[in-house]
Amino acid sequence: MSMIQHIARAATMGAIAVLVAVSLATAEEGGQYWVPTTTNPVPTTTNPATYRVPSTTRPATHPPSLATRPTTRLATTHMRKRSPPVAMARSAPAPKVHRLILQVNTNDPAAMNLALNNATNVTQHFKELGEKVKIEVITFGPGLHMLRDDTSPVKARIEEMALSTPEVSFKACGNTQEKMHKAENKDIPIIPQANVVKSGVVRVMELQEKGWTYVKP
Repeated sequence: MSMIQHIARAATMGAIAVLVAVSLATAEEGGQYWVPTTTNPVPTTTNPATYRVPSTTRPATHPPSLATRPTTRLATTHMRKRSPPVAMARSAPAPKVHRLILQVNTNDPAAMNLALNNATNVTQHFKELGEKVKIEVITFGPGLHMLRDDTSPVKARIEEMALSTPEVSFKACGNTQEKMHKAENKDIPIIPQANVVKSGVVRVMELQEKGWTYVKP
């Protein structure tokens, strides 16, 4: 091959290369060119520069807006303001109840009436103060006659007090009742306003051990 033919062939190849380069540049500007196939192919009519791959990530969780924070703070402050009174109401001690024992162990109408007078006065005193009181009149020995239905000199007065002064209760000694039953050879009836306990003295002791105040008229 002559020198002229070599030169002509080189010029031809150069011209072909220029034409290919110009064609590629033109296709790139128009957005139409061949792309290798992938698992999610991009359409050839779509401009790669603007194509977005769908995202599978979850949207970010944003903290509560500042607009909701004042409401929460106000609610918390309101609860805190109400807490102290509630705590004070729960811890407030129960009102004290005054408790008194009046013992009668003699068959003396004056002593029996004195015991009833004391019970009435004490009850009235604490009623005026708006405070509670409980009183037990406990009889044993000869004092049981105060609560005997057949011999009590103050039976009518006790009936009235049972209605007007329920804070006062009456206890009759069971041991004394049994002894009188044997001595008199008959049943010893007790007024319906009184309850029988096994032992009047033991009843006094038990109440004192629980903090009751003991008074003998």
